[in-house]
Amino acid sequence: MPQKTSIYEIHDEAFRQLIVGSAALEELYSDCRWAEGPAWFADLNCLIWSDIPNQRMMRWAPEGGVSVFRSPSNFVNGNTRDRQGRLVSCEHGGRRVTRTEIDGSITILADRYQGKRLNSPNDVVVRSDGSVWFTDPTYGIKSDYEGYRAEPEQDTRNVYRLDPVSGDLEAAVTDFGQPNGLAFSPDETRLYVADSASSHDIKAPRHIRVFDVIDGRRLSNDRIFCSLDNGLPDGFRVDVKGNIWTSAGDGVHCFSPDGVLLGKILVPQTVANLTFGGPRRNRLFITATKSLYSVFVATNGAALG
Repeated sequence: MPQKTSIYEIHDEAFRQLIVGSAALEELYSDCRWAEGPAWFADLNCLIWSDIPNQRMMRWAPEGGVSVFRSPSNFVNGNTRDRQGRLVSCEHGGRRVTRTEIDGSITILADRYQGKRLNSPNDVVVRSDGSVWFTDPTYGIKSDYEGYRAEPEQDTRNVYRLDPVSGDLEAAVTDFGQPNGLAFSPDETRLYVADSASSHDIKAPRHIRVFDVIDGRRLSNDRIFCSLDNGLPDGFRVDVKGNIWTSAGDGVHCFSPDGVLLGKILVPQTVANLTFGGPRRNRLFITATKSLYSVFVATNGAALG
């Protein structure tokens, strides 16, 4: 039986080495409709995240508190940074992946595949070679709440790779129900991708799959990495030891690189996404329904998205 202590649920003793037992869960902001896509900017000492239905992106800074970063946001969902420090975002409204340049202008990275519009890009990571990987479920076109209702033009819901040199867009995986969060292992030899199709079909998958990365381009050896016992996996991140910290219905679940559930951080709202931040990347920022939370941990986030 798992042991509960404070905000933690211990499933494996190894989890005790990853958490700070005395650290409290702090609510930093509580006026979102659906908080998503946290990305840490170390050089600016701030966190940027999305409030999708409210059509805005928010900023939190230790000294300045919370302010609006961008509004309207075109229903931005997932965010990350590229290797030049620029913001890369998934827009439900524009059905595209964009990059915010240093001068504030926006560059479209991808909005079509094989001549047809993308569904609604959801989450994104940038590999060390500059390639942009993102998921494309249909959540943003299912209704007018997080985007604009529309019929999908793509036959499948894919994971894509955007080549940094040629700009070519390739479908790396095409058999997901609803691909969602994604992250590379610290050495980039694995790519983890969530399937959250159970959000609209209780019989559909609610697990994270893992693939081996071949030559930085192709994915092979597809297998299920883990399944959740509460809620579904949305966004997640990886720490320097390769542990997976994923969103779930009751908080944040932490899995070892072997897929063993080590423990949970219990959060009073359904968690959508998370990221590591702070000067030492040892502060976990959690977007959960209407709120932004944080908690310090005893590990550090991997430098890769």
